[in-house]
Amino acid sequence: MRVLVAGATGAVGRQLVPRLEAAGHEVVGVSRRGPRPVDVLDAGAVRRVVAEVAPDAVVHQLTDLGAADGAANDRLRTEGTRNLVDAARAAGVRRIVAQSIGWAYAPGEGPADESVPLDGTREFPRARIVAGVRALESTAAELPEAVVLRYGILYGPGTWYAPGGAVAAALAGAADARFLGSTTADASVSSFVHVADAADAAVRALAWPVGAYNVVDDDPAPAHDWLPVLAGALGVPSPPRRPGRTPWARGALNARAREAGWSPSHPSWRTGFAHQGT
Repeated sequence: MRVLVAGATGAVGRQLVPRLEAAGHEVVGVSRRGPRPVDVLDAGAVRRVVAEVAPDAVVHQLTDLGAADGAANDRLRTEGTRNLVDAARAAGVRRIVAQSIGWAYAPGEGPADESVPLDGTREFPRARIVAGVRALESTAAELPEAVVLRYGILYGPGTWYAPGGAVAAALAGAADARFLGSTTADASVSSFVHVADAADAAVRALAWPVGAYNVVDDDPAPAHDWLPVLAGALGVPSPPRRPGRTPWARGALNARAREAGWSPSHPSWRTGFAHQGT
């Protein structure tokens, strides 16, 4: 299969391209930087490169997180996805695998499966984030064979949670640490996924039935559990435990992805945080 990977130089993309090639696919990677630079916000440029590549499938791993600018990333989810889907449709592409997030669900008790609706909050900035996710997923679904991967919080090489990354700097007290997340050790529940496992899911998703899949590890956990383990792995101070919980921070369940044949090689952050280079 000829596969166009949009976002090939990102944290997931760098793991994904060699896995696709090892699986026997012909891969063309595009990104804003790299050997084949394309600005996905330029609709004409996107249409030209997709037409030239004529892929059998498009894998959407686009993010704009380098500057921790949430609005810029939301724009990529809305305008960038629209340009990519329009270009794919014009080129006769039927299948898309798109990166989404597993923490946009409505508030509730217990981890969410894919039947839980996305959050309907009007509270800013979460309302803006969820609107971007909703736009990404609905736009991708305009293609006949759309698979959406709702990733947990990504850790591993190239992420904010890796050694020397922004989260380590924040935990160490750096005032200029920039990332979109929290270092409050409260009862808010998160689900994580190593970037290698996220990439493996994207390869497998080329053959999955259409729909959304939570791509998370097996261990949703409150921040007061996982933050001390992360701090220990990073060699930085652990934050004090705090009361309270963010209602929408509930984690997610990976049963559907497991039923489709995926299983995380890092089933828990409890051991995964100490092995972020692999």
